[in-house]
Amino acid sequence: MRIGFRRLRRSVLGAVAAAAALLVTAPAFAASSAVVFMYHRFGENTLPSTNTTIAQLDAHIQTLKSGRFTVLPLPQIVAAIREKRQLPDRTVGLSVDDAFRSLYDEGWPRLRQAGLPFTLFVATDPIDRGFRNYMGWDQIRELAAAGVTIGSQTASHPHMPLLPPGKNADELARSNRRFEQELGKRPVLFAYPFGEISSAARSEVDKAGFVAAFGQHSGVLYPDADHLYLPRFAMNETYGSLDRFVLAANALPIEARDIAPADPLLTRRNNPPEFAFTVAGDARGGLGSMACYASGQGRTALERRGQGRVIVKLAEAFPPGRARINCTLPAGDGRWRWFGMQFFVPEP
Repeated sequence: MRIGFRRLRRSVLGAVAAAAALLVTAPAFAASSAVVFMYHRFGENTLPSTNTTIAQLDAHIQTLKSGRFTVLPLPQIVAAIREKRQLPDRTVGLSVDDAFRSLYDEGWPRLRQAGLPFTLFVATDPIDRGFRNYMGWDQIRELAAAGVTIGSQTASHPHMPLLPPGKNADELARSNRRFEQELGKRPVLFAYPFGEISSAARSEVDKAGFVAAFGQHSGVLYPDADHLYLPRFAMNETYGSLDRFVLAANALPIEARDIAPADPLLTRRNNPPEFAFTVAGDARGGLGSMACYASGQGRTALERRGQGRVIVKLAEAFPPGRARINCTLPAGDGRWRWFGMQFFVPEP
């Protein structure tokens, strides 16, 4: 997520065997972790909120090919994280949502030439209906045959927290049937549409058998993170600058446990939420330098308690829609630790 980047500048399972081959000696930052980026469109300059310019993409690719980063397929990253296996320092994964045609025309040729693996998350209804500016099944099959991992993003790309469990289960089952019909198998990786999640929606994703699921909140993957709500750094024209990309690619995790509230779907009774978490691992020693930022509110007040407990004090309730909180602290060597959360507030 985007909150605080400018302030900072100023101040699955089947891939276990493959992941095992990636074991390395533990770096100075000992915890196994990985950063995952999320893209949507490429070179569609009339849609800047979801678009990455070609110049930005080229700069990102050049940075990833500089030798400082290890770009791995998302299934290998997920397998290593789930199995608590060590990953190379500065491991990066790439993902693209929605299967827009500009990925096929602009993004994929560049990523393929650079030899960079990525996962494409697909909502099946727009493909079935031949929506304008979307890829077709033939093109998706072409990417899959070339080694691109295909993940699910439901059938119709709904706001999952607003649907009853039965409707979400139907979305997942319907999309899985289409994947089996068109690709011969169902995906094991999932991305929540709009990054929106509730406890009920997460439960349906779990029941559907997905190995891992991703949101759109900023943060870094680590072994004890919720495997059905993993973070990704979103890229677009405004927040896709090379400075921001490098900052995120070098990020390390704030290992957060006992996160409250447990359900990211907020109601009138718990909005604003008393957002709290317990910091474990290497980050606990730097809590005095932690700063948290909330959508529309800027830097928040913090209460720090014993045993690494942090309580974020919000000044006001979030308005309807998506809202985020990002917490960061310096890790040394010019790097930052990161933990983010996205909430969803229904219309009254």
